[in-house]
Amino acid sequence: MTNKINILVTGVGGPTPRSFVRSIIDSESDAYNFIGVDADPLAMGLYDNTSYSKTYLVPKADSEHYWAEIAKIIDRHHIRFAVVLPEAEVVAWSKRKEEDGLPCKAFISSRHATETLVDKKQLHDLLQNKPYIPCYCTFLNGEKNNNLPLDYPYWVRGTVGSSGLGSLKINSEKELEEWMRINPLIEEFIASEFLPGRNLACKIMYMDGKILRSACAERVTYIMSKVAPSGITGNTAFGRLINDKELVKIADEAISSVFSKHQSKANGIFTVDFKENAQGKPMITEINVRFVAFVSSLAKAGANLPLDYLEANLNPEKFSFTYQHYEFLEGTIFLRDVDEKPVVMNEKDLLAMEA
Repeated sequence: MTNKINILVTGVGGPTPRSFVRSIIDSESDAYNFIGVDADPLAMGLYDNTSYSKTYLVPKADSEHYWAEIAKIIDRHHIRFAVVLPEAEVVAWSKRKEEDGLPCKAFISSRHATETLVDKKQLHDLLQNKPYIPCYCTFLNGEKNNNLPLDYPYWVRGTVGSSGLGSLKINSEKELEEWMRINPLIEEFIASEFLPGRNLACKIMYMDGKILRSACAERVTYIMSKVAPSGITGNTAFGRLINDKELVKIADEAISSVFSKHQSKANGIFTVDFKENAQGKPMITEINVRFVAFVSSLAKAGANLPLDYLEANLNPEKFSFTYQHYEFLEGTIFLRDVDEKPVVMNEKDLLAMEA
């Protein structure tokens, strides 16, 4: 293990860090050793000694003690690189990058562009004249909304947060009032036209504003979907791996527009979420500044973006910086569930009832 590169992974209690590390462990690479941190003592990843050689409980990213604890761990383990995955920590690291510099290398973009991307209101306002942005409006929780410029039904979500936070299909004014009442912690909502088509995702990796890798998928169903009124939990159970370069084109145009506005260049991984309208046209609903949880399913199908992410930064001599869009055999799907490794197979091989 002494010859391995030590990598810090933040937020190890979540499914995305687990999926990231699994992608590396299951690959042919034996170059990396992982040190995990999380702010929740109940985070399962803190006790996963098969994935992490050492783990630590740390303060939350907004704590005044966070950076001191992170610096101790980096020094103690000679950390070469940090994989920052929870969105709140990505924002915190982007701020630190501009204000004081980072305690170790990390694949992090500029602060203001990052803050725009994670705030759905800011993102929609910046891109509002683009043909891939749905009709929308925003309002504060508790406001009377008799005259929203949207027809029923429409879709409502929190302006910040992920995993479908505050999302629901609204069919009447009464439904909206009740939804606001039972979500008091959501300060501001964004409402947008209801998009009935497929739920798509495009993952893009940039370095200094240049696309290095991309891959696309369709989210079909969600893990524990019955516990959310919208049916969306942010953790895909059944998905399709698709070949759609048009999604990459739209995603790149949107991301480039945001970074151009802030006079900076994109760095790191981005996941652009789309929903198709009634005509089948993909419309952007949000842009995540991180990997999402089904990334190990992509890796298992041959698109190992986590390994690309590390190799581009830590083994550049052997990494190809020529752009590659990962393509999959038609019909490739993935199946996921809690506490299980993903299954990647062809949809035609799904079992059917015997006649």
